[in-house]
Amino acid sequence: MKRVKNLSLLTLLAALMVFMAACGGTTSTDKTEGTAKKETPKTEETKELSGSLTISGSSAMQPLVAAAAEEFMATNPKVDIQVNAGGSGTGLSQVAEGSVQIGNSDVFAEEKEGIPADQIVDHKVAVVGMTAAVNPKVGIKDIKKADLIKVFTGKITNWKELGGADQKIVLVNRPDSSGTRAIFNKFALDGATPAEGITEDSSNTVKKIINETDGAVGYLAFSYFTDETVTPLAIDGVEPTAENVQSGKFPVWAYQHSYTKGEATDLAKTFLDYMMSDDIQNTLLQEQGYLPVTKMQVERDAKGNQKNL
Repeated sequence: MKRVKNLSLLTLLAALMVFMAACGGTTSTDKTEGTAKKETPKTEETKELSGSLTISGSSAMQPLVAAAAEEFMATNPKVDIQVNAGGSGTGLSQVAEGSVQIGNSDVFAEEKEGIPADQIVDHKVAVVGMTAAVNPKVGIKDIKKADLIKVFTGKITNWKELGGADQKIVLVNRPDSSGTRAIFNKFALDGATPAEGITEDSSNTVKKIINETDGAVGYLAFSYFTDETVTPLAIDGVEPTAENVQSGKFPVWAYQHSYTKGEATDLAKTFLDYMMSDDIQNTLLQEQGYLPVTKMQVERDAKGNQKNL
């Protein structure tokens, strides 16, 4: 009888162990299912990008956008991005007619004749600062804006009139189609038309001519002031620095625009979002000589009106 009781006890313990094991197994299955449900959205979010994008426009912006495109394609190997130049007018007209997805421009669409600005959307991706640059032998490092206008309009013809060397002023301009010229004329010369002088399309060539020509003066983006071969000029005592542009103290700057036809969608939107990321704004963009638009403390409209952010 005692033996029967012992067997019954063993049977009860065994049954209890089976029951507990079954409960544990059920709990484990629930956790697995819960984990699976949480992982599903991640798979959808990390769906691999694919497709092609054609970008055209500003020659000045091409190196920046092309470099960003290379980095973007490196992490998205199924994406193909073509970045072409052709000038701001070309980029604006092509994006408006729908032959490219993004059109790059040094100026607002409203500033270009024949562009349906109301049909395209502006995405400001960078800022460029620029100033007048002189041959180091000229002997000045600061100029009043009123005098700068007189220099470029031919009303002052010798640097000795401004306390510099006794040298004839040699103007080095960009062609009428240049976005750099448009920016300089608008914000440094208050819209005045420069006098005739040497005309060169390349900023590198402009820098070389200024360096090699006594009395020469031209204008360059900040990114070209990497050595002492030319002297960048302060204007009205304000140094041409990134900080002074960002605070609104230095007057000669402009946005670099990427336009889309209507609101950006699909791959174009993803790429433009990438252009505004910290990786591009704080690293690549500045390596290319531009200023991050995300750090601007002021903004401008197409008419040049400036206000604090």
